[in-house]
Amino acid sequence: MEKNKEGHAFRLHPKQVLERIGLDGFVLALLGMIGLAYIWPQGGIAEGAFSLSSLANYGVSLIFFFYGLRLSKKKLKEGLGNWKLHILVQLSTFILFPLLVLPFKGMFSDTSVQVLWLGTFFLASLPSTVSSSVVMVSLAEGNIPAAIFNASISSIIGVFITPIWMGLILSGSSGDMEMGSIILKLIAQVLLPVVLGILLNPVWGAFADKYKKQLKYFDQTIILVIVYTAFCESFEKKMFSDLTGIELLLLGASMLILFFAAYGITTLICRLLKFDRADRVTAVFCGSKKSLVHGTVMSRVLFSQSTMTGMLLLPLMMYHALQLIVVSMIARKMVKNIHTSDKPIAAIVPNT
Repeated sequence: MEKNKEGHAFRLHPKQVLERIGLDGFVLALLGMIGLAYIWPQGGIAEGAFSLSSLANYGVSLIFFFYGLRLSKKKLKEGLGNWKLHILVQLSTFILFPLLVLPFKGMFSDTSVQVLWLGTFFLASLPSTVSSSVVMVSLAEGNIPAAIFNASISSIIGVFITPIWMGLILSGSSGDMEMGSIILKLIAQVLLPVVLGILLNPVWGAFADKYKKQLKYFDQTIILVIVYTAFCESFEKKMFSDLTGIELLLLGASMLILFFAAYGITTLICRLLKFDRADRVTAVFCGSKKSLVHGTVMSRVLFSQSTMTGMLLLPLMMYHALQLIVVSMIARKMVKNIHTSDKPIAAIVPNT
């Protein structure tokens, strides 16, 4: 029960309760897809021209085409000015995160834990998320144009950087990745659709902006299909049979530690560079978040021959849910303090 300004008690709607803790229906739908895959894995492992697996492949290209369609070259050019902020966000996203995870590579000998480490490194190599970063920056009254610019640029850079990082890590393994075929798939399924969308932005960009809510639902539907098919295969091959509840709890704790480590280091650098408050908010929010959209669709390309995709996506899905909860709480605390305190942003970062 909550109280309004007059002191009268009222009951929160379930949707409002979820929003208060940073969750939304999409996260619950993801959990539902995992549950469905566990109960009925046969639905996601069937092959054929009209199978869910084929739908996911076509959906990957459409997601990136519509993403490119919403990218305005004019807006990207306008955002080039604040170069220190942009460099910090991209270095945090693509360099800091992998370097935080890389030292732990040799610590795990158990096969299932090694796969979880690989999934964590895959998460670390991904670009920043777009929509939730901008929403949270807006909520905390940060630099919104810079957030839009960095999230957009991060998504494009990630098309190249993520496969490079994963290729370096797996180059000495048993051949899980053949970089030649992977690059060709990325060009065909990811890069070309993005470029085509950007080129068609002057013609269809207004259409994409008008129906961005419907396109968001399309993106989420394809992601749900990808998650379902990935976990179907993993459950069918009993990939999760060796995982214990304690290991899952440790994985969740590790995701929180990873988030706060990146958040805290980025905050410290912002203070050293003497960024103003708005730029600090943008740097720490955009530089500490990871994109579930890009992670799921790129896993479809990078690990298309692997039976471990569900396991590899598990750290990303945990991180995604936790970052929504934690960043939502931080953003609300920031905006609550902004008019009553001159406290620096670092003052509300939990100790890591």
